Amino acid sequence: MSKGKVIKEFTGITLKQLPEIAGVIAGLPIDRKIWWFEGTMGAGKTTLIKALCQQWQVEDEVTSPTFAIINEYADKRGEIYYHFDFYRLNDVSEAMDVGVEEYLDSGRICLMEWAEKIITLVPDKFLRIFIHVNPDRTRNIVLELI
Repeated sequence: MSKGKVIKEFTGITLKQLPEIAGVIAGLPIDRKIWWFEGTMGAGKTTLIKALCQQWQVEDEVTSPTFAIINEYADKRGEIYYHFDFYRLNDVSEAMDVGVEEYLDSGRICLMEWAEKIITLVPDKFLRIFIHVNPDRTRNIVLELI
């Protein structure tokens, strides 16, 4: 994956601080609709997505779509958000079978976990949110425009 432009970095973040960080992220002028959340298992990808959805006033319950692959959420204004978890995919064709390409081309915000499993389907431009877990269990979060 090519390097993009880092637009924001957070260091030493605890899980309890993720809602505050989500508020900052939600207020940034981000022109990407595809958001790729990257990090190890347990890094806080889903937790951050839940916090972002709260900032966007999503009315639906936000849960990890590990088994469903995709969840759809609506906010108070009727805006739709798609949340993907590709962790359990064995092959990119499984993503194609559920119509991932149509979702990614929808013009709506798509929040993706484990997107490296469908790398060939990911558009060229996206926001990469990398979450690194430090030895003290705090997180460093880097936002990068690709």
